[in-house]
Amino acid sequence: MSIADESGKTFKEELRGGAVKMGLFINSSSPTVAEQLSTSGYDWLLVDCQHGPMNPENLSHMLAAIHCGKAKSMVRVASPTDFSGIQQALDCGADGILVPYICTEEEATNAVAAAKYPTEGTRSVYFPQRSTNKKGLLGYVGNANANVIVALQVETAGCIENMEAIAKVPGLDMLFLGQNDLCMSMGLYVKYEFPHMYTSDELNEATTKLITNAQANGVILGLFLFGTDRVQEFIEKGFTFISIGTLLVVVVVVVVVVVVVLVVLLLLLVLPVLLLLLTRAP
Repeated sequence: MSIADESGKTFKEELRGGAVKMGLFINSSSPTVAEQLSTSGYDWLLVDCQHGPMNPENLSHMLAAIHCGKAKSMVRVASPTDFSGIQQALDCGADGILVPYICTEEEATNAVAAAKYPTEGTRSVYFPQRSTNKKGLLGYVGNANANVIVALQVETAGCIENMEAIAKVPGLDMLFLGQNDLCMSMGLYVKYEFPHMYTSDELNEATTKLITNAQANGVILGLFLFGTDRVQEFIEKGFTFISIGTLLVVVVVVVVVVVVVLVVLLLLLVLPVLLLLLTRAP
């Protein structure tokens, strides 16, 4: 359980130092699944309140389950202006938040401020709650601004256009590249046949602008990928906080493996019988 200790600051320092942290997006609202994933070797797990079936009670149970293991807990809130979602996620014990669909410097500034206590931000202080249970009110609140992970999602053409200013926002820890929505926002799904938009010159130029500005300001680079085919490519570009898919991908892989195993077992059982019948045939 990492909530309310000093490990958030260490986690960010390791990412900035080049240590790669792999994680997974969880779109399920099952605490049982979240708990098992947290003990399965992932460095972080993200509860998706933007696209997943979450309400505040689900979220509280999900974060409690993740904290049973060693994974850091992240929450993607619903929108750039979901300030109550940011408050609830952090009060329920999330180690960090991911804010989607950032377009402007003002949106970025307000989102970061919502995750920080005054005088750095606008987060409200309250006690008792899960985030303060481990070290008490003063023990948590006094260290939260340094330990909470604040990430903004880069997934709009406007974000790329305003990247120089966004990357300089005080208190920002991470810029997280969402290639799917960014390609959509830039019109690349119309211009290219799938999957060529992901290797297009336009997306590469946008990614380079993100990398240049993030590295110039000491901001961590994060990324969503489906699978591991391009992980090494992006590690070499400086991305250290990497999602290798969603819970759905894991489920599909598990189902495929189970089906293959069952087919193999069936063949092992049936083949000897068939061979025996063939050898006895007149």
